[in-house]
Amino acid sequence: MLKGSLLFARRHTPLILAKPYFLRRHLASAADAAEATTMVASHHKDEAYLNAVIPKRIKLFESIQSQQLANRHSLPHDPIKITLPDGTVKEGKKWMTSPMDIAKEISKSLAANALIAEVNGSSWDMNRPLEEDCNVKLFTFESDLGRDTYWHSSAHILGQSLEIEYGCKLCIGPCTTRGEGFYYDAFYGELGLNDDHFKQIEVGAKKAAGEKQPFERIEVTREQALEMFSDNNFKVEIISALEEDKTITVYRCGPLVDLCRGPHIPNTSFVKALKCLKASSAYWRGNKDRESLQRVYGISFPDQKRLQEYITQLEEAKKYDHRLLGVKQELFFCHELSPGSWFFLPHGTRIYNKLMEFIRTQYRERGYEEVKSPNMYNMKLWDKSGHAANYKENMFVLEIEKQEFGLKPMNCPGHCLMFQHRVRSYRELPLRLADFGVLHRNEASGALTGLTRVRRFQQDDAHIFCRESQVKDEVRGVLDFIDYTYKIFGFTYDLKLSTRPEKYLGDLATWNKAEDALKEALNEFGKPWQINEGDGAFYGPKIDISVSDALKRKFQCATLQLDFQLPARFELDYSAEDEAKIERPVMLHRAILGSVERMFAILLEHYKGKWPLWLSPRQAIVCPVSEKSQPYALQVRDRIHKAGYYVDADTTDRKIQKKVPFIISDIDFLQTAVCVLNHYCFLVSYMKWLCIIVTH
Repeated sequence: MLKGSLLFARRHTPLILAKPYFLRRHLASAADAAEATTMVASHHKDEAYLNAVIPKRIKLFESIQSQQLANRHSLPHDPIKITLPDGTVKEGKKWMTSPMDIAKEISKSLAANALIAEVNGSSWDMNRPLEEDCNVKLFTFESDLGRDTYWHSSAHILGQSLEIEYGCKLCIGPCTTRGEGFYYDAFYGELGLNDDHFKQIEVGAKKAAGEKQPFERIEVTREQALEMFSDNNFKVEIISALEEDKTITVYRCGPLVDLCRGPHIPNTSFVKALKCLKASSAYWRGNKDRESLQRVYGISFPDQKRLQEYITQLEEAKKYDHRLLGVKQELFFCHELSPGSWFFLPHGTRIYNKLMEFIRTQYRERGYEEVKSPNMYNMKLWDKSGHAANYKENMFVLEIEKQEFGLKPMNCPGHCLMFQHRVRSYRELPLRLADFGVLHRNEASGALTGLTRVRRFQQDDAHIFCRESQVKDEVRGVLDFIDYTYKIFGFTYDLKLSTRPEKYLGDLATWNKAEDALKEALNEFGKPWQINEGDGAFYGPKIDISVSDALKRKFQCATLQLDFQLPARFELDYSAEDEAKIERPVMLHRAILGSVERMFAILLEHYKGKWPLWLSPRQAIVCPVSEKSQPYALQVRDRIHKAGYYVDADTTDRKIQKKVPFIISDIDFLQTAVCVLNHYCFLVSYMKWLCIIVTH
């Protein structure tokens, strides 16, 4: 059939230790202490700092706590009603009954597993007394809120070990934004942490967990906070930057007293398995001109089995890091002369363009109009949109002819100008403007991470201008678009409705109407969803979509947000059906892929470097069996190329067994069978179809 040439299609293949009080309290046993001591050479530690600072903080904490407990006991313990999610109403007493008391009433199992409560939409410590009639929800480790709280508390356990073992100055210790563990940044002076220190740190953390240290909370004044952390210039800077009316809270677990918003798990014993993952450098406030810190990452779980499963998964993920695969497959690279802005090589550009081509095809089917907008605007635009006040430090700003200009970090203000440039009618709505324009964000150099955190990128960005009555249908349309796309990628995803925050723009009636429209759209969509109370943007409610890849990691890529603020700031309007009336449109921000660079990285790891056929930068290769058949092999290559596919011809003198993972004979073709020479799998129907291209 192929006259001496063998054709096959394939996927792209990737190829010092404190001796006295602190050490005795911190190490789990004499054996642990001895092992940790031999693991790491002794290091200099400011014992005077530790022996002065920790007792001082504890003394001040206990003094304030004692006063607050006395004040609480003096308050009237009036009866309150506590409503649970199923409608059950429990009786309690103000300033006495806690969510933990409610959990104990329900079941011992719940009390043993509940980590955090939500009270009237606000996160709440399990042991913190309730203050009024309220709605209460309880969360375990199986929930996002439960896991985030668990890992945040684990960061405090890690911080306790770090501070006592190394006498460092703690900075910040949150759970990670990807929802996989936690880290703590600290200043260590000249000490450089590495993997050899991890055993010692883990021993200290294990000791803290074994002591069942309660997480205790107090509220402090600015002056009290400054006094408590006067020896830590990083905490002082955080406190000084807080708004005047901000409630400042401090938490304690064992010897650690830390500035923290909370909330936290009931006590340290809930953390059954904790492991340090890696140490890296970081800059205070992400500014390379500030102090150099060290960041220790960790992970924790309620049992050892889950920890081991995670470690196995992590090792698997390391093998498929997009930064390694991208270089190996010659897809992209980064250069020190342009940090955070990646070079896409020919094969990488093929994939990049294919992703945008896929979205463009959907735009035609779904009624979007693609536009192009400027890359740079006078800062007056960003003043008008509000970005100059809230986002300027993340923008690249230039001075041109004594005027300030900014490279755009997002497209929305420019799209407002497009809507505004002429009179609009209700007949034009919904107006769906899509833009692949290049965006620039001035990310700190220490925060740049492969393709997932960059300075230059493109989004499949779109803004929908519509009437209030059209919001539900437009939201439903975006959800269908997301579902269609993520099914093709092989992603599963979660949906959350983030509702009105404490500080918001606009009137309450408009917010309620918008939230109801989103709820209706989600219900009609038919997928499970959750409410994320109070986590909406100040300009409108939003739907958060997080995807899970093949390695069970979660990412947020798609965006769907309602915006009342920008249409008001830009005074956007359209003539209503009653031509005497002028109405203001609602604006929907939406992206399906999000950053194309970020989605590229996620897909590369999700597919483990084995691109599906439609995305593969090399979809077929023609292999002649001898030098004599090379001219025909090149003809075959050209035919496939003209059909719109990426194809190469292997004219090297390698043996055919090295070139070909699949062999198709005339008989095989008729029987739609393939002889597989290695572990790759492939769709026989596609093989047959390619052969038809060649023979016609």
